[in-house]
Amino acid sequence: MSAQSVPSPLLIACALGIEHLALRMGDRGGADGPVTVLRTGMGPKAAERSVTRVLADPLFDGAAVLATGFCAGLAPGMHPGDLVVAEETRDPRGSVPCVGTELLVKELVRTLPGRTVHTGPLTGSDHVVRGHERADLLATGAIAVDMESAATLLSAVRAEPRPVAAVRVVVDAPEHELVRIGTVRGGISAFRVLRSVLPAFFEWHRNVLLPRR
Repeated sequence: MSAQSVPSPLLIACALGIEHLALRMGDRGGADGPVTVLRTGMGPKAAERSVTRVLADPLFDGAAVLATGFCAGLAPGMHPGDLVVAEETRDPRGSVPCVGTELLVKELVRTLPGRTVHTGPLTGSDHVVRGHERADLLATGAIAVDMESAATLLSAVRAEPRPVAAVRVVVDAPEHELVRIGTVRGGISAFRVLRSVLPAFFEWHRNVLLPRR
C-alpha cells in the first residue's frame, strides 16, 4: 500500500472524564483509519494546549478533527439528549466553518432514530453558562454553547488545513438546567447518546478524508 493510500487519522476530542468514558464504551468497529480519543481537560485553554500538542506529532498529519461531548442548549424547546451538529464554531478569536454537516446529520439520524438533531452555530465560553447568559448568546444566533469546541477546531485548522466538525449532546437547556452531570435523568440520557455516536463519526471521517502526505 502506498503512503498516499494510507487512511488519514481521526482525532476525537472531548474534555471530561465522563465524556471520555462514554466514547470508550462506544462501538469502535467500522473505523477507516486510526482513531484517537483525546481527553483535553476542561476549558478552552486546556483544549488548545492538548490539541496543539497532539497535532504536532507527524503521525497526525492530515488528521480530521471532531470535537464532541456535552453542551448547554440555548434555544427554547431543546431537551437533554438532543444532538447539536455545528455549522461553525465561534469564540472571540473568530469562527471556524465545519465540514460535512449534512452528512453528520444524516448519519446521526440513522444511528440514533428518534433523537432530535439541531444545526447551527456553536459558541464557546470560558465558563459554565447559566440564566440570562443563555438568552444573550441565543441573540447572537448561536444554538448551543460549550467550553472546548471552538478552541479545539481553531487549534486544528491553525496547524494545517483539515476537515473539522463539532457534535455535541445537550445535557441541559433553558427549561432543564443541571447542577451536576450524571446526577439526574438529563445527564444520564446525554451519556447514553454520546456512547452511541461513534458510527456516525466514522462515516463522516470516511467521506471527508484527506490523502496522507
